[in-house]
Amino acid sequence: MSRGPGSQCLLPRLSAGAPSPGLLPGQAPGRPASLHEHLALHGGRPSCDGSLQRRRHLIGEVERAGLTGRGGAAFPTAVKLRALASAPHARVVIANGVEGEPGSAKDKVLLTLAPHLVIDGAVSAAELTGATEAVIVTHPAACAAVRRAVGERRRAGYDPVPVRVLAAARGFTAGEASAVLNWAEGNGAVPTGRPPRLGGRGHRPALVQNVETLAHLALIMRHGASWFRSAGTLAEPGTILVTMLGAVQRPGVYQAEPGMRVSGLLQLAGGASAEPAALLIGGYFGTWVPAAEVLPLPFSAAGLSPLGARPGAGVVAVLPAAACGLAETARLARYLARSSAGQCGPCVFGLDAIARELEQAAAGGRCDLPRVRRWLRDVTGRGACRHPDGTALMVASALRVFHREIGLHSRGRCSATASAGILPVTDPPS
Repeated sequence: MSRGPGSQCLLPRLSAGAPSPGLLPGQAPGRPASLHEHLALHGGRPSCDGSLQRRRHLIGEVERAGLTGRGGAAFPTAVKLRALASAPHARVVIANGVEGEPGSAKDKVLLTLAPHLVIDGAVSAAELTGATEAVIVTHPAACAAVRRAVGERRRAGYDPVPVRVLAAARGFTAGEASAVLNWAEGNGAVPTGRPPRLGGRGHRPALVQNVETLAHLALIMRHGASWFRSAGTLAEPGTILVTMLGAVQRPGVYQAEPGMRVSGLLQLAGGASAEPAALLIGGYFGTWVPAAEVLPLPFSAAGLSPLGARPGAGVVAVLPAAACGLAETARLARYLARSSAGQCGPCVFGLDAIARELEQAAAGGRCDLPRVRRWLRDVTGRGACRHPDGTALMVASALRVFHREIGLHSRGRCSATASAGILPVTDPPS
């Protein structure tokens, strides 16, 4: 049975009318595009520098495109650009390619295959906002490809602002925006729970943006808002990269359009490799949903909202019917408890207690559901960062979806015929 996403990148032809060539055209898997190949494919990066009026116009084009963050929060990119542009101090643009979640691979694949597109987006964002530096914080697995790309550009004198590459700190919480900013400034990769300041006091004003978002920005600068809106939906335009893992024939990273059916996503990955029981939508801070209910729905924030789910960071994990959803959730809860930044009681003690209760239930003990639900409420909104909140969201959805399985375990039974371990809970080797 296929498990994790690995490094496979399978990019199907998009439907008629969708943007082309898109983020990841069909270069050989595993081989980064050179600067020459990048320019031959996409053309040169349009200059965003110049008059304040021109920069405002271009930010308006980003707003008209409807580009939102692809790191999970889906915050409007133009709002961030305007805020940073108004900051009174020296500014910096930080491309967030940390991707600390073991189940996600899209950012690593993008940085490995198309590093120049991400760097174009970071440099364009710097020009639009008057930033004096662009920093690419990348997962170690993609660091060599990004460093080579920056070296090519530096030798060619291609970029108007300095571009610095920084290998990311390891760990789940290291990818949170405030942790990325702390790391880029030479401090520990510790999240604060507050978004980086785009203006005002404190840290150097910084735009921390997911690398996929910046790659889209680079293409919008070339082709415009109407081009970007030729894919997706009116409310959620463009394309998205989705990591498919678990019980699918070809785990990997796929380019999709918001609004396509969830069942269509599975078909991009060759279809299910076993009968699906449930899907974890949006990653490890996402939502468990029954397969029968979610497969007909559109993969978009609006389409998934009836089930309380969102696309999040673009991770879709398929749990086969032969696996135990309670056991998988207990593994995820323990991993997330271990991943705590150790800054507060709700994270250090609360998540550990929740994980212990789930592990006990998965081992055949009784699960005190009212107590677990109370603990989930107690940790939500009270942490030093959002780590407890995301964990609580995932666990709460599991209690709903796997309620029958919890009851079976309390009676010493389990419906699973397959061993646990469908979803990865450690980082793959760099």
